Amino acid sequence: MTSGSALPESAPALVVTTHGGGDVLEVRDQPLPELGSEQVLVRVAAAGVNFIDTYQREGVYPIPTPFVGGNEGAGEIVRVGEDVSCFVVGDRVAWGQGLGSAQTYAAVDTKNLVHVPPGVDLETAAAAMLQGLTAHYLSTSTYGVQQGCVALVHAAAGGVGQLLTQMIKKRGGRVIATAGSTEKLETARARGADELINYAEVDDLAAAVRELTDGQGVDVVYDGVGKDTFEASLASLRPRGLMVLYGAASGQVPPLDLQRLNKLGSLFVTRPSLGAYISTPDELRARATELFEWISSGEVQVSIGGRYPLSDAPTAYADLEGRRTQGKLILIP
Repeated sequence: MTSGSALPESAPALVVTTHGGGDVLEVRDQPLPELGSEQVLVRVAAAGVNFIDTYQREGVYPIPTPFVGGNEGAGEIVRVGEDVSCFVVGDRVAWGQGLGSAQTYAAVDTKNLVHVPPGVDLETAAAAMLQGLTAHYLSTSTYGVQQGCVALVHAAAGGVGQLLTQMIKKRGGRVIATAGSTEKLETARARGADELINYAEVDDLAAAVRELTDGQGVDVVYDGVGKDTFEASLASLRPRGLMVLYGAASGQVPPLDLQRLNKLGSLFVTRPSLGAYISTPDELRARATELFEWISSGEVQVSIGGRYPLSDAPTAYADLEGRRTQGKLILIP
């Protein structure tokens, strides 16, 4: 393997000591990761804070503990494995899938890596990968938004919500945005949302959506909230509409009786994951290339809602889970 300047033997990392709440997180020095032959070692400039990290921490997605948390980041390559040919020391790179990202030096599989173009800084790249690629596949592939499509976007002031709203508008769709405060709704409006619904001000969310669509319902619902909004999401769809459940910020949705989809109008439901939509390096890089082009041109803006030092990671996750934030949160090692 090849390397740049001399590296330390250990560096700070965010360790999940056992499954549980935020109190199981501990920042401590860890030996630098050993590299596989098709991995690179990256000096991390920023790591993303995401709900998938909390699912892994809690054991919803079981990973043996202890482990280094975080799945997303960006930085500069400082060492490459012996079989790496597409990346060299000094390259600026980003990734959206790579457990162990929340540390000063991370080992990342090259299949998960993309080059960061000159027009995108590393903090923005780290903030854009998981949520930006999610918004990209949701709006272009899970449901290919077209001119005139009406979409309901929950938590529209969040990281995915802001990006998804912009991409839907870019493709000619109409966005009905939901959020839990006036401030968050104004953020959604600034990103292009056409209509706004405050969760706290309506007794029947689905009725409010139908009122905005002349009783017809929406073509697609993008729901990353989960348990708290799922029933209203189903009831907001037009016949043969698509329910896209891509997250569970409020908790997991209970089992669904499929016969209900018939009664509600031959509805469709999908529970997609990013991994299925970037299953090959070519697909990953195609989506990332388009995403970074949109960011560089200003067509899509990435909002960083909070920068936290790695030592303050428990606060970052508490803010995320408490829904006290807008946009993307990142950790700075």
